[in-house]
Amino acid sequence: MAFEQAQIPIQKTEEFEQLRSAIERAFAAEKVEKLLRKLQSSNIRIRRFEQALDRNVFDGADPVLVQSGKSAKQLYAALPLSDEALIREFYLERIEKVDAKIREKFRKVYQYY
Repeated sequence: MAFEQAQIPIQKTEEFEQLRSAIERAFAAEKVEKLLRKLQSSNIRIRRFEQALDRNVFDGADPVLVQSGKSAKQLYAALPLSDEALIREFYLERIEKVDAKIREKFRKVYQYY
């Protein structure tokens, strides 16, 4: 029997989608290096999602989010715990999809220690 992830319904759809879209735009092929540079200059490892939110990394990487009038941290704080978990999972999936050459270039950001 194969593992099948339980489907958790999203409770705050609007905030969730705004934040998910901001993360998606930040990881777009043409923008991902800007995001990784910002993480590197802030001395934040890639898996430290909450730290990146605290230092407004996504706001600096996504002008659409800035124009919305809400920060990524505000959107995340508005989510219930289950939605927060889904966003973190989405984020972790996105960091693994970054091209291997770019990951190597920013290996310090991708290091665990």
